[in-house]
Amino acid sequence: METTLETTGTMAEPRHAGGPVTFMNRTYDEAIDLLIEARDWLIRAEPAERDRLASADRLSMTLEATRMTTQITQVIAWLMVQKAIAEGELAWSEATRPEHRLGGRSVCFDNASGNAQLPEELRVLLERSHRLYVRVSRLDELVAAQAVGHA
Repeated sequence: METTLETTGTMAEPRHAGGPVTFMNRTYDEAIDLLIEARDWLIRAEPAERDRLASADRLSMTLEATRMTTQITQVIAWLMVQKAIAEGELAWSEATRPEHRLGGRSVCFDNASGNAQLPEELRVLLERSHRLYVRVSRLDELVAAQAVGHA
């Protein structure tokens, strides 16, 4: 079943047609691509980069790498919930439940990619994951407001 989006008011609502489900595919693909890039950096470059840093900077790098993966995985989890709602597996009202909202706000809204001690590639990944998280946070607010309107 293909899901197309019709704009009504402030948020696009799913409308089902025949074929496979497609819902926010570009954002989902972006998040998955970013997750793979982050994983690859963590495997390939992070150990050597960590060894070059002083102990306080190593701790900072670990914290920021954790923040980055948290931002990305929270976005992917949220998009999966939205897909379930679009496919009719969850009701629109489910979008407002705390466990279905975008999580990790207290950790994910902090943006430390400007820390000059961090490796450049990590700073770029951090900035991209932060921008994606902020963008999806706005969508989360819109979906929650729309869901309340459907209740």
